[in-house]
Amino acid sequence: MKQLRESKIVKQNKNLAKPFLKWVGGKTQLLGQLQQFYPPELKAGKIDKYFELFVGGGAVFFDIIQRFSIKTAFIADINQDLILAYKVIRDRPQNLIEILSKLQEGYLSSNLEERANIFYQVRGNYNQQRIDFDNQNLSQESIKRVALIIFLNKTCFNGLYRTNKEGDFNVPMGRYKNPTICNSDNILKVSHVLQKATILSGNYDIYNQFIDDKSFIYLDPPYRPISQTSSFTAYAKSGFNDASQIKLSQYYKYLDEECQAKVMLSNSDPQNTDSQDVFFDNLYSQYNIHRVTASRMVNSKAMNRGKITELLITNY
Repeated sequence: MKQLRESKIVKQNKNLAKPFLKWVGGKTQLLGQLQQFYPPELKAGKIDKYFELFVGGGAVFFDIIQRFSIKTAFIADINQDLILAYKVIRDRPQNLIEILSKLQEGYLSSNLEERANIFYQVRGNYNQQRIDFDNQNLSQESIKRVALIIFLNKTCFNGLYRTNKEGDFNVPMGRYKNPTICNSDNILKVSHVLQKATILSGNYDIYNQFIDDKSFIYLDPPYRPISQTSSFTAYAKSGFNDASQIKLSQYYKYLDEECQAKVMLSNSDPQNTDSQDVFFDNLYSQYNIHRVTASRMVNSKAMNRGKITELLITNY
């Protein structure tokens, strides 16, 4: 009976939109735990606006928007290319599918050497476009750029979005035999879900005027590194250091006290490596600090991958 229930759940989940990009720090693996910490008001239908202000791959956004009666969603990220991808999928999904399908056909029909040539040519084109590309207005060139983003994400090593100091994407090619580059079914589902969403590129305080006591805000900032090799905070070309974390904690307090919104924040747990590190415990001492279990999948050394705890901080 238990296997039957689990099978039914899996079947239902396949009918839902899911993140279209694999993103460092993505929350898909943690959804089952995060759901237990959603505010009771969300489940009771008393919240009508949802904000995800470091949207990344959007796993929590897709979960909430499809499970609860949210009237409007607001998503934001400082990464302009990422936000462009959300806008293109929302407004021009068929055009994107057409371009991605051709990229997929050409890549999968090529041998390993040819695939490498295609990958590094696409990566070079993507980086070259960055210099003076207009991310604000949708155009045929915007659709092509988003196709390049998705192609690189599906074919690069570990599906990792990473840029160097100049802002160039520098992840090498992966070795996937048969990657799904164009998941047209999911793109259309994502497009449908995004019709409820306002999508903007900018800092996390970009939606202040819309936040009120019927709002639920999820903050998933670049994590504070717990080791020298685990820092991916520069994915948007701008680092997120301790001063940034402190500033974000002040914004958290503003959302709690001034807006009276429900707020949930994720971050790394420094005590994985230093039991005396109380950086976040001090920053959020007046709130509820929970620890959830995660798998560290990205590390240069295999011996350093495995189970760790992450922080989940709520004001309810």
